[in-house]
Amino acid sequence: MKTTTPAVLGTPPTPVPPATPLSLARWAVLDGWTIARRDLMHWVREPTRILGTLIFPIVFVVLFGYVFGSAMSVPGEGAYREFLMPGMFAQTMMFGIGTTMTAVIADTAAGVTDRFRSMPMAPSAVLTGRSLADIVNSVIDVAILVACGYVVGWRPHGGVAATLAAVGLLLLLRFACVWIGIYLGLVIPSVEASGAVWGLLFPFTMIANTFVAPSQMPNWLGVLAEWNPLSSTVAATRELFGNPGLEEGSWIAGHPVLMAVVWPSVLVVLFFLLSMRRYRRLSR
Repeated sequence: MKTTTPAVLGTPPTPVPPATPLSLARWAVLDGWTIARRDLMHWVREPTRILGTLIFPIVFVVLFGYVFGSAMSVPGEGAYREFLMPGMFAQTMMFGIGTTMTAVIADTAAGVTDRFRSMPMAPSAVLTGRSLADIVNSVIDVAILVACGYVVGWRPHGGVAATLAAVGLLLLLRFACVWIGIYLGLVIPSVEASGAVWGLLFPFTMIANTFVAPSQMPNWLGVLAEWNPLSSTVAATRELFGNPGLEEGSWIAGHPVLMAVVWPSVLVVLFFLLSMRRYRRLSR
């Protein structure tokens, strides 16, 4: 960023924002990357965050795959753990809402966010930097979860391109959850108050096709489960991975890949705009 020459000796220079759209974009990207590096370094220095993120899906795999799995039926037959793992992948991406939200609240409570606001940096950098860092973390999370899936007997059968497309849809869902988490982190006043959101994530991820097919639920609950955005990503990844459990009882169930792109895209746009608006209000 350019600075003006101080009018009085000893007066700190006044920052001048870039004037052209290209320089503004470059400024935003560089500052966003600086914030992302800061968040990634914190993550590396606290490896317990990895365990905190992955402990629930690992426990759920053990409980549902081995304890309850023998009593579960899969539409079209097939191994329950192959049905389960795509649901676990997507559920972990959804739980990222809480992870991002907690990090944003912690930075606000510690005064870090206020400090960033007072610095001559791009206004969007704090939020875009956080989103970039969380996506990088999520790539590692997916890799670890896939390794866990191999351990319990899950396998992708759809080919390399289809497998990469499924991973891409999982990360797209996580990107949408990042922006939901950022917005909630800017709205919720304390880490203690955020516990209610964590509690809501469990029923939201359970009333879906994560563990049981919607056709096996009561009709009204099955409809809610089919229209849950999480269900579209789960069904799409099952299709792309070549895993069992596909259903085509309704329009949305018959177009999982399309809706696995539409739902997260709409959520990204909506919560990005809401987050930027909230951040600007807090900066005043």
